Amino acid sequence: MSEPATVIHMDDGKAPAAASSSYATAPATAGDATTAAGSKAAGGGGRGLPLLLRSGAAGFRRCLAVIDFLLRVAAFGPTLAAAISTGTADERLSVFTQFFQFHARFDDFPAFTFFVVGNAIAAGYLVLSLPFSAVGIVRPGATGVRLFLLLCDVVVMCLLTAAGAAAAAVVYVAHWGSRRANWMPICMQFHGFCQRTSGAVVATFLAVLVLAVLILMAACAIRRRR
Repeated sequence: MSEPATVIHMDDGKAPAAASSSYATAPATAGDATTAAGSKAAGGGGRGLPLLLRSGAAGFRRCLAVIDFLLRVAAFGPTLAAAISTGTADERLSVFTQFFQFHARFDDFPAFTFFVVGNAIAAGYLVLSLPFSAVGIVRPGATGVRLFLLLCDVVVMCLLTAAGAAAAAVVYVAHWGSRRANWMPICMQFHGFCQRTSGAVVATFLAVLVLAVLILMAACAIRRRR
């Protein structure tokens, strides 16, 4: 009668040990599942990012460099178009006979001459700055190139702003005249000349806006680098 009691006692002692081991391993299994799920989620989140932003700060600077390159190409068009449009603005107005004519050309106004030269310089600079902008794409950490472009962009933007403001003043007087100075508007007669110069002024200020965006982007990239 004593042996069955001993067997029952040994079984009772092993059962809690087995239960405790199963309970001890359960949290470890749940932790592993959580870690695996977290790693998969992290991997999925990295895969969902764009290619240029996967490498952190370097990818962010490379993305800015790509946008910088595209904006320079976009700003080249308005500056070149403004220089060509104003430089080729030439209109003659015949009054009474062919021997009595009024002539309007861009070089009759010093402001328009400055305007054409400023846009030509800006267009040439934007083309020459493309290789330096490409260096920023290949080497995102090149701070010296970004700083050089930032300084040049500021100078060219100031040049374009001054040229555009001078031309805009002449275009305004050509359209509306000045009663106090007894200046009569000439756009009622020289339609083609006024249309060309007015469109060139608008294109120039679009280029100024693009250059302002380039300056802000370059300053942001340099600030993030430091």
